[in-house]
Amino acid sequence: MQDHHVVVVGGGFGGVQLANDLKGAPVRITMIDRRNHHLFQPLLYQVATTLLATSEIAWPIRNFFRNRPDVTTLLAEVVGVDGAAHEVLLKNGQKIHYDTLVLATGATHAYFGHDEWEPVAPGLKTLEDATTIRRRLLLAFEQAEMETDPTVREALLTFVIVGAGPTGVELAGIISELARTTLPKEFRNIDTRKAKIILVEAGPRVLPAFAQELSDYAHKELELLGVDVRFGRPVTSCTAEGVTIGDTFVPCRTIVWAAGVEASPAAKWLGIPADRAGRAIVDKDLRAPGMEDIFIIGDTAAVMRDDGSPVPGIAPAAKQQGAYVAKVIKAKLAGRPSPGPFHYRHQGSLATIGKSAAIIDFGWIKLKGWLAWWVWGLAHIYFLIGVRWRIAVAWSWLWIYISRQHSARLITQKETMREE
Repeated sequence: MQDHHVVVVGGGFGGVQLANDLKGAPVRITMIDRRNHHLFQPLLYQVATTLLATSEIAWPIRNFFRNRPDVTTLLAEVVGVDGAAHEVLLKNGQKIHYDTLVLATGATHAYFGHDEWEPVAPGLKTLEDATTIRRRLLLAFEQAEMETDPTVREALLTFVIVGAGPTGVELAGIISELARTTLPKEFRNIDTRKAKIILVEAGPRVLPAFAQELSDYAHKELELLGVDVRFGRPVTSCTAEGVTIGDTFVPCRTIVWAAGVEASPAAKWLGIPADRAGRAIVDKDLRAPGMEDIFIIGDTAAVMRDDGSPVPGIAPAAKQQGAYVAKVIKAKLAGRPSPGPFHYRHQGSLATIGKSAAIIDFGWIKLKGWLAWWVWGLAHIYFLIGVRWRIAVAWSWLWIYISRQHSARLITQKETMREE
């Protein structure tokens, strides 16, 4: 079984965990990703809002496996799977044969049938998305400084975030702190404290996945930061001139989309059923239905908990799934029984609202405020890969906490958008 070839598509949390847990198994692994880096996506919004540099939350995939001769890393884009031939199809025309295939291709932002909104309302799933948002955010203040028309200036200083889940809430809180704390002394013609940050949620409250009391606390903290939270009306239009919320048009130049996700086309590659978000519906052992040698994990898969509720699309869930599939593969190669169906262990939900304000829901205990903010920070530093990056992020946060200055505010590149 030394020649058993495991192909992993996607170098995110699930794919990397799988490769790590297969160390020492009688397999050779090929990891394929269209980017050369593993991204710590939970902190991506901090790159978009000038708190962290890109190099502090992303690491070369090859570096992870430099001491693993059993792992080959390919920088390539997968465009399909031939299940009958056991081959992964690459965009450049090459085909990679597999014995076991694991699809961990993740998800991107969804516009609910309005993909034409993406150029003016970028989502936040990649480093390219984050640097685009950061550039637009900083340029809005720069252009407002030179603008003489008060109407145009007000539009430049209006920032709309669509979607009040964790990403939307975190973005709104930090943009508000940037405008009210970091920038005021640096501009002469505008008062950045007058910037309008509008958080739009079609549902009845922010952070709907959290308990009501934590959602209410987050809403209160956002209002203390000056964020205008608007409930119960969906966005009906996004243009370069502004956004329409229900029937109300709001002139603005910076829109950020945080309202939904859409899975990669893995289900289409395999011709299997998918849920409304495009996630492949998998068996209880995370296999593609009717396909013994193909597993689907992470945001690509629709996985149900024991109580029938969906497993959330968060990093701990992807890591647990990667570890589980590694056990299944090792058991099969050793001739042992399968470990049984996958069981998700929820380790808690976390979200930060701003400096010194966060909420944590462990189920059996709920935290909010200053203590939750410290627990949130320690948890994220713990899950970062490598001592160097843990120290770098901890130092950046400490500096921001003491000085109130964001350290990643350079406008250094042209407009970048997510690759199709």
